[in-house]
Amino acid sequence: MGRGASWRAPGDPEPTGVDTPAFRRLWWAWTVSLFGDGVRGMALPLYVAAETRSALAASAVTAAEVLPWLLFALPAGALVDRMQPRTVMAVAHAARALLTAGLAAAIVLEGANVAVICAFAFVLTVGETFAYPASQAMMVELAGRDQLDRANSQFYTVHTIGLNLAGPLAAGALVALGAPLAFALDSLTFVVAAVLVVMLPAVTGQLPAATARPRLRTDVVEGITVIWRTVGLRVLVLMVITGTIAVSALNTLTPLYAFEALGMATQFVPALLVVGALGTLLGTRIVPAAARRWGDGAVMVASMAVLGLGAITFGSYPLVAVALLGNALAGVGVGGWNVLAAARRQRLTPPGAMGRVSGAYRMLAWGLMPVGAALAGPLAVATSLGSVFVIVGCVVLAVLVFAARWLLVTGAALPPPRAAEPVQHRHAQAQQPVQAPE
Repeated sequence: MGRGASWRAPGDPEPTGVDTPAFRRLWWAWTVSLFGDGVRGMALPLYVAAETRSALAASAVTAAEVLPWLLFALPAGALVDRMQPRTVMAVAHAARALLTAGLAAAIVLEGANVAVICAFAFVLTVGETFAYPASQAMMVELAGRDQLDRANSQFYTVHTIGLNLAGPLAAGALVALGAPLAFALDSLTFVVAAVLVVMLPAVTGQLPAATARPRLRTDVVEGITVIWRTVGLRVLVLMVITGTIAVSALNTLTPLYAFEALGMATQFVPALLVVGALGTLLGTRIVPAAARRWGDGAVMVASMAVLGLGAITFGSYPLVAVALLGNALAGVGVGGWNVLAAARRQRLTPPGAMGRVSGAYRMLAWGLMPVGAALAGPLAVATSLGSVFVIVGCVVLAVLVFAARWLLVTGAALPPPRAAEPVQHRHAQAQQPVQAPE
């Protein structure tokens, strides 16, 4: 358990735990920024779909938004391990605030064509490739490795509420009034999040002094190496690659499917995400108890199976009730998988390498998302909008059949991670790497 946060003498280590003031400030930064992400995540495809009515345009924007994970995640993660993650997060939030404000202005001035939107989406995600590994490093240090299940449960709860529930609901209303309002609100949330992050303590580890640091290329390779030599991480990457390609394809076409196949008005499209978000919240709530009873591997397999079945259900028949049921099932699967997979990955990551491994993991897991986004449009043209959902659901289930036994085996006993290299800890009296729980 983390130490109490009521009092500590000067020079004492920063207390850890999900109930400390520092972790609560991090939680609020997540909450505010994720709400803004939820507004933009719904507003951007709604705006593109309403303005262009083109599956190819929707596919191009989504591909541009996820491509930076393939190009920048590795060096960004390595750089985060060399820098102060608190500073990285604050600068990333501030830069994205300026970008979203610029997009709102471009829409007002009628200069936001598809090329401009693609460029905006690309650069915005470049900032996220730095913010994500920095946030992961802050989470592990502020929560402590013995409270990662609780920390990830809290993170994915606000992630779901902000990104898939409150944000999309607000976006539906704001886009109906005027798309620039949605992006202006998103910009404001980044400003607030940056202020909260600046107030966080400097608690994470850093690499040795510049004269002793390995080359950046060595650090980049280290993230991939740790994943490759750890069976549990390899299996997680395989399954997440499949799931994220599928989800990328689904997210690309959901607004257009709602317009063209389901006949939904713009303001009601967010209801699809709301139902999925409620399912995700249910998944995040039930998986801790389920994992204690049946094991995290078994629950992760079941969660991914429910995700695949949800996608198949969503596109099986062009009826709003069927789509709502499919999204609810997919949401339960996503919630269960995310909490348990994130905690397992963090426990398997060596101390001092969280940025590199997080960046490499996101690159490998999300780097192929442009494939799903880019294929979604042509596949819909060749078949039908509904068929795309059924196809990707079947792909998820097929890969899960192969990966299931490895998920179960690697979940049976998690060895403590080895330190990637000597790390000088920033805690005043904590010079040893944090050890993983039993």
